[in-house]
Amino acid sequence: MVMCQQKVMLNLLPLPPHIFSIHVIFIMSEDFNSPLLPATGLLAGVTENDRMALSSYGEFIPVHEGQLLIEEGNQQDALYLVISGLLHVHTDKDNKHTLIARIGAGESIGEINLFDPGTASASVTSQAFSQVWKATRRDFEAFVQAYPEVGEHILVALVGELSRRIRFLNGKLTAMEVSYQELWQA
Repeated sequence: MVMCQQKVMLNLLPLPPHIFSIHVIFIMSEDFNSPLLPATGLLAGVTENDRMALSSYGEFIPVHEGQLLIEEGNQQDALYLVISGLLHVHTDKDNKHTLIARIGAGESIGEINLFDPGTASASVTSQAFSQVWKATRRDFEAFVQAYPEVGEHILVALVGELSRRIRFLNGKLTAMEVSYQELWQA
């Protein structure tokens, strides 16, 4: 294990940053060496200071190869940002294992649960050592209240990501419908 000390400037109080600062100590494995959220995916365009502030509203989680991060059917109320590694989103129904997506660095999972917490519609398993950051709905709401402009930027990015996924699924459904119609005409 490696201990990494990082100075975090929190602008939660109406005091100048030089008056109020704390030291946060992260304990992590040799491979888990970056407690700063990267400026990719949902956080593209978010400043380093704002990403550092956002970091404090969630937790960094190392996920080992083969480890289940989210289990289908269990209560799920968190957003996960993948910092490094590879995760598989899959379902396991009727002894059939179906891969839904491969999620890598810069991508996110659980977005819908910030808006509509419920049960997980799929499981997520790590395929290699991965680093993720997790924020519950309560964590994210607290961040948005403290940093409304940055929160708005991230919410717009979330809606954009969900929209892209809906369009992708619509394309797949349309392709399936075309294939289905071809079967009836044959």
